[in-house]
Amino acid sequence: MIIVTGANGFIGSALVWELNQKGFRDILAVDSVSLEERNLLKNKAYSLFLLKDQIWDFLKSSQSHKVTWIFHMGACSSTTETNWAFLKENNLEYSQKLFNWCSDNQKQIVYASSGATYGAGEHGFNDSFDSNELRPLNLYGDSKVLMDRWALTQKNIPRNWYGVKFFNVFGPNEYHKGSMSSVAYKAYKQVKETSSLGLFKSYNPNYQDGQQKRDFVYVKDVVRWMVEIMDKTPASGLYNMGYGKARTWLDLAQSVFKSLNQDLNIKWLEMPPELQSQYQYFTEANMKKWQDAGMSESEWPLEKAVDDYIQNYLKKADPLL
Repeated sequence: MIIVTGANGFIGSALVWELNQKGFRDILAVDSVSLEERNLLKNKAYSLFLLKDQIWDFLKSSQSHKVTWIFHMGACSSTTETNWAFLKENNLEYSQKLFNWCSDNQKQIVYASSGATYGAGEHGFNDSFDSNELRPLNLYGDSKVLMDRWALTQKNIPRNWYGVKFFNVFGPNEYHKGSMSSVAYKAYKQVKETSSLGLFKSYNPNYQDGQQKRDFVYVKDVVRWMVEIMDKTPASGLYNMGYGKARTWLDLAQSVFKSLNQDLNIKWLEMPPELQSQYQYFTEANMKKWQDAGMSESEWPLEKAVDDYIQNYLKKADPLL
C-alpha cells in the first residue's frame, strides 16, 4: 500500500494519476479537503480516502503493516500565508509525525520541500548546500526549511527518506489554487479572455521587464520522478526537482500565445508593495546531485509542456489528469 497525502490537491492528485499509469492501485488517499468539496480523484484508482487527521488511527491499526511508501504532498502551499501557528502545525509538525512513524516502522517516505527554502538565491540553488545557512523570504519557506533541517539531524530515520524541493511546478489539476496557481494557467485564462497578458514590471535594475527568471517544471516530470525514486531508491536526503534551466516570464508568455495562435501582447503591471520585498528574480535548480544518483532528466521542456497543458487539458471540457 502507498499513502499519498494531499491526494485531493494539485501534485498529490497528479501523483495518484502517475501511480495508476504504472499499475499501482492500492493507494490510501489523504487530504484536508473532502471529496464532496472538491474531487480531483475522479476516474482514478485508490483503495480508501481519509481526511488528514484520520490517518493517525489508520497508522495505529492492523492494516498499517501493508504500507510501503508514504508520499507526503499535503501542506499549506501559500507563499503569502502569515499565520505561523497554522504553518507550523500543517507543514512542520504533521510532516515530523509521519517521518517518525516511518522511522519507527522502517517504512519509506518522500515529503514535499520547496525551492522557496533557497530564499533570494544568495547561496545558489544547490541541494547539497547546508540548509542552516538558507534564509527563505516568507513563512511558507521557513516551514519547509525547518523540516529539512530537522530531518537531516535525526538519528532514528526511515528505511529511505527524501525531501524533494519543488521549483515552479505547473500543469493539470492546479485549477483550484486561486492566487497560488501557476502563471501558465493564469496566462491561458487571461489570453483567452482578453488577448493580452499582464506581467509584473521588474524592480531590480539587473533584470528588464519580463526578464525575471524561474525554473518552470511540468507536473508530469515531478510525479514521474517521485515514482522513479521508488524504483531506484537513491541515497536518502534532499533533492531538487526543477527543470534545471531558468527561463524568463517572456519565454513562458510566448509559449502560451503561440499555443493559442495569438500574437504576443503584454501589459506591464505594478507589483504590490507587499510582494516586492519577497520577490524572487531568479530560480534555477541545480540538478547535479539528482543526475549523479543515476536519476532521469526532464522530459518536458517549457514550450512542449505548455503546449501539452493547453491542448490536452485546458482546452478540454474536463481538464483533469
